[in-house]
Amino acid sequence: MEPLIFKIRLLILAWVHFRSRSGPISLMKHFSNKDIKKATDGFRRIVYNSSKRVAYRAKFQNGHAAIVKEARAFEDQDDTAFYREVQLLGRLHHRHIAALNGFSCGPKRFLVFENMEKGSLKEHLSDPLMTPLNWRIRLQIAVGIAAALEYLHFFCDPPMYHVSVSSSTIMLDENFTAKLCDVSLLCSVENNNPLPKSKCSKECRDEICKHTIFQLGLLILELVTGQSSEGGVDLVQWVQDSRFQRRSIHQMIDPDLGDSYDFKELKGLLAVAKMCVQSIHKPTIKTPQILLYIQKKLGRTQVVC
Repeated sequence: MEPLIFKIRLLILAWVHFRSRSGPISLMKHFSNKDIKKATDGFRRIVYNSSKRVAYRAKFQNGHAAIVKEARAFEDQDDTAFYREVQLLGRLHHRHIAALNGFSCGPKRFLVFENMEKGSLKEHLSDPLMTPLNWRIRLQIAVGIAAALEYLHFFCDPPMYHVSVSSSTIMLDENFTAKLCDVSLLCSVENNNPLPKSKCSKECRDEICKHTIFQLGLLILELVTGQSSEGGVDLVQWVQDSRFQRRSIHQMIDPDLGDSYDFKELKGLLAVAKMCVQSIHKPTIKTPQILLYIQKKLGRTQVVC
């Protein structure tokens, strides 16, 4: 049955990919750096920020709202590489990947994505003033992000390997649909110099895939516990050692969930998280296997695209 499901997914995603091929970059909306600065209130409306990436919430003069990401990876490259990135990101068509609506060139380069009304996943998991996410939404986020990774790695041409999977870089739309907002053609090697995909070796791509699957495991653990892997609790060690007994799980589960969850589904999701964090030492595990495993564990066979 599983091979048949995979073949059906191949056909559907191949059709979606064919339909989603974009035209010339001239069809993308172009913004000036001045437009971006004004829309982000002088770059003060920060959604997330780190040494490698920063994103802002923007509102343009015409009332259009968006998420704007500074394309720092292209600081030392010419416009051709950036335009190539814009063209390829414009082709992506998946309900769990933020749609690219425009770009900006100048002293700084920016990518303009669709607006995400509900903010970041991290806000909902850590901010007590935000609406807590129920169990059903958390399940949908886990399945949806796994499906998006499969699409990026296996159904894009060229494959998009550079993906940041974390609660900070996953945004939620008005229906709480989760969307990856940090995807790039570039991949990083050991010295952290960005290289085009074509120059990234198979070993490099395999390492990035393993790291991405590991990140997915951390994300699932955060969805279950409400705690970040950067916190005081070693979630990776806990899930690796856990036998998923009710008492142990109850001590770790996010208090915001209360008793409103299905214990069988919870154990299944934790089994997926365990498989993901252990995949760092198992190079044969790929994203399609993770998606099939998560759907099997949760009793879900529908294709997400």
